[in-house]
Amino acid sequence: MLEKLKEQVFVANLELVQQGLVTLTWGNVSGIDRDKQRVVIKPSGVAYDEMEPSYMVVVDLEGNVIEGDYNPSTDTATHLLLYRQFKDIGGITHTHSSHAVMFAQARCEIPCFGTTHADHFYGPVPVTRPLTSVEVEEDYEVNTAKVILDRFADLDPNSTPAVLVAGHGPFTWGSNARKSVENAVALEAVAQMALGTTQINAQAIELESYVLEKHYQRKHGPGAYYGQKKA
Repeated sequence: MLEKLKEQVFVANLELVQQGLVTLTWGNVSGIDRDKQRVVIKPSGVAYDEMEPSYMVVVDLEGNVIEGDYNPSTDTATHLLLYRQFKDIGGITHTHSSHAVMFAQARCEIPCFGTTHADHFYGPVPVTRPLTSVEVEEDYEVNTAKVILDRFADLDPNSTPAVLVAGHGPFTWGSNARKSVENAVALEAVAQMALGTTQINAQAIELESYVLEKHYQRKHGPGAYYGQKKA
């Protein structure tokens, strides 16, 4: 079942290791087949160098395991609620990459200081509020998704495909599993750059709005001209 998607999700998970975004087993990638309403996700706690495509777990949007010999990631419920609410996304990545986690632990958004950031994210990368003790005890993973959704009540998840969960770490998403990993790579890079910027100049100002607009729109807008035209 969903062999092609399993392979894509498997490769995307290995990309986290290749990009230096995970330590031990701290991370996961999933992908969704919207037609079949099935999600493929990394198994929980399995070392990356031991995984095979067949290890990927297929679940429905309610979290029931449809196929797989392993338990799905403990973050599965978070992924599933985001898929249900963010209708355009096809893949989700969660890591504990160092610089993004620093901002999450500091409970600070990542400011847009320059065009590198603006090429990927339309403004600051937001941070959620902390979960309450009741939310953690009642349904931690579902409530993690809920605080993300609360933070995006007035934001477009397509133009800002990343969030920092306060005290926890980053989630990114995209049109497919590979794209969600690409956004995780970009997020870690801009987090490192932002940290360095404030170390050099604690009073650094954010990028001018008109430059942000130009850089984001030339890559992602309706008249985008970055890259090559598709045949």
